[in-house]
Amino acid sequence: MMFYNAERLIVFLLFILSTSLTGQTGKLEMEPLGHQNLLFGELATTWDEGIPLGNGMLGALIWEKEGKLRFSLDRADLWDLRPTANLDHKNWTFKWVIDRWKNNQYQEVQQMFDLPYDRDPGPSKIPAGALEFNILAKVKRVELILSKDLCEIEWSNGMKMETFVHATKQEGWFKFSGIKENLLPSIVPPPYHLSAQSGEDSPVTGQDLRRLGYPAGNLKVEKEFITYTQEGWNGFTYRIQVRWKVQNDMLIGFWNIKVVDDNKNEPDPVNLVDEKISTPKYLEILNNHKNWWHTYWQQCSIQVPDAILLKQWYLEQYKFGAATGNGAPPISLQAVWTADNGKLPPWKGDFHNDLNTQLSYWPAYSANKLSQSMGFLDWLEKNKPVFKNYTEQYFQTNGINVPGVSTFTGNPMGGWIQYAFGSTVSAWIAQHYYLQWRYSMDRTFLAEKAYPWLENVAVYLKEISVLDEKGVRKLPLSSSPEIFNNSSQAWFSTMTNFDLALVKWLFSKTSELAAALNKSEDAVKWKQIEGEWGELDVDDSTGLTFAKGFPYDASHRHFSHLLAYHPLGIIDYSNGVKDKEIIQNTINTLDKYGSSQYCGYSFAWLGNLKARNLDGVGAAEALRIFASHFCLKNSFHANGDQSKLGYSTFTYRPFTLEGNFAFAAGLQEMLLQSHAGFIHLFPAIPPSWKTVSFNKMRTEGAFLVSANLMGGKVEKVQIEATVSEVLKIKNPFDQNPFKSSISYLKEGEMLVFNLSKGDILILNQ
Repeated sequence: MMFYNAERLIVFLLFILSTSLTGQTGKLEMEPLGHQNLLFGELATTWDEGIPLGNGMLGALIWEKEGKLRFSLDRADLWDLRPTANLDHKNWTFKWVIDRWKNNQYQEVQQMFDLPYDRDPGPSKIPAGALEFNILAKVKRVELILSKDLCEIEWSNGMKMETFVHATKQEGWFKFSGIKENLLPSIVPPPYHLSAQSGEDSPVTGQDLRRLGYPAGNLKVEKEFITYTQEGWNGFTYRIQVRWKVQNDMLIGFWNIKVVDDNKNEPDPVNLVDEKISTPKYLEILNNHKNWWHTYWQQCSIQVPDAILLKQWYLEQYKFGAATGNGAPPISLQAVWTADNGKLPPWKGDFHNDLNTQLSYWPAYSANKLSQSMGFLDWLEKNKPVFKNYTEQYFQTNGINVPGVSTFTGNPMGGWIQYAFGSTVSAWIAQHYYLQWRYSMDRTFLAEKAYPWLENVAVYLKEISVLDEKGVRKLPLSSSPEIFNNSSQAWFSTMTNFDLALVKWLFSKTSELAAALNKSEDAVKWKQIEGEWGELDVDDSTGLTFAKGFPYDASHRHFSHLLAYHPLGIIDYSNGVKDKEIIQNTINTLDKYGSSQYCGYSFAWLGNLKARNLDGVGAAEALRIFASHFCLKNSFHANGDQSKLGYSTFTYRPFTLEGNFAFAAGLQEMLLQSHAGFIHLFPAIPPSWKTVSFNKMRTEGAFLVSANLMGGKVEKVQIEATVSEVLKIKNPFDQNPFKSSISYLKEGEMLVFNLSKGDILILNQ
């Protein structure tokens, strides 16, 4: 992605103008500005560089294929749910895996449970199909208008098109104006049914769709109406419907995708009434769509003087809104933008819970997107019975764990089982329950969802644990994603820092939530069990290790060994000199071994790590590398170094989303932190950033914070209490005098306020 110095200057001047006119962040423009849109002089010619549109459940990519305008259509719940091989086998238990590992027969485990993921095409996310328009004129302009979730295209002959996926309705719309030719849509089915077979491909780059073995779909074409019905595995059927109307030089139409419960008994779709497709109706629907996005953008905004980071942040916020909501399952590897290249999506488009889902929701909390993040938790709640059954079958315990790799119904898919059947997956997921509680302070959510989830995980971890020769609790086998990949060496007989950090965090927070609910006996019990586990392994010179005897000694994509530092915050800068030293040594070690084995998400995560270490220069550099070298032109994270300038030896381009959203979280960490029990404004700002602001960022304790930095100094802070809560904030004015609209106490460098719901605190010089 290339940006020009002129763009940096424009962003900076606009920001200076807005702040000088208002004198406060509360009146700054909340929506992304025009220069933050995606703007091109031609359509992309590959699916993964298309213009992304979506509403959580439906999605589309707008691009050009073989000279035709193409809409790649997708729906989040289109899945081939054939059972994963061997997961009904009597040996599918953790105890059997431990036995094979101890007896140096681990190859049997790999053949039994790892191989099917690579070998078999399903289960997998599947694509829906595509719309195509045969347009002969040359494209003049392609623009994604972020503020409206609207794609506009202009052609050299004067024809224009705008298209969107409605924010709340399960339909996509398109409108062509100034049409010069007979312009009609056609549906292009995925190549499920063709007889020719291509060779097997990697699950990373996608296996051939034809290996699924689906029958030919049914394409029905009528005047101004097309349907395509496709049957998949075990009778699962979906239908694409397209309806349009031509009026003078204008063509207006819409499409949808529906899952058909029983295709054999369902009658043919009834033609939609003409009145639904008209210019007034289209404008009404478009206005409703725009209003939703206007509200979405009012939730949070930022301004920083780095054009690359600012534009990428707004693109990530846009994609987050387009990939969540509407009762959809969580953000999978590609969300609603499944591959349209005749193959299954990279890594089958599944839910990777050893990193990907977790990172995808990192930015939701401080960006004030709690309604969007609830989609993840709602899915977890819905599938609790599935997870409990998995836990009982595989781990043979009570409580709850979650497959590290799963379908959208929550069932395990296999793969590298150290992580696909990881022992602490549900503990990492539990952090999202905890964060939803801390950022909302919703006591109903705490009592009905957050605490029950953590309690169930605690029960499972207690039952699966064993005592070592010193009477210390540990897991029977431990791992650290994705150290030593899927070899037998990837299992550790001692606790890894990854597993141990998650276990200790889980029992600590379960105790904390029990206390918040006045369950004093439970609080004591869980705190006591936390103390029965061992201590994290720390090397005096290199910092956090993978496990005792296994230092970080080579570049690696997954920073699993340092979860205790980020995101869990067990080790934190605010804890004092000892923790500061551990953190600095750990990051120095990362820097020493370099980025040769990083993926794009590694740089996004590194930005978070350095922001937590209050290193603004380092954080900005890592995030800039991500945005400039590991993203395609439409902003999709492509895993490998697309610039091929040596930032990584990975130069491939499988598209996944977790790096995108981890990037957004990293920039937010630079602006505001609250994980340590107090609010820290602008904790990791490079010295060169003299003018910075944000509006309505959310903190733990459920405070909405707006603040601006002028000339390198905090000018004004506004904090709204959404619940009654004690607020602690690190004095943002250093030793300089300031005014406060509400009285406070001082505790060292902390200002302490007792706020009631609805209070608005203003601090200024």
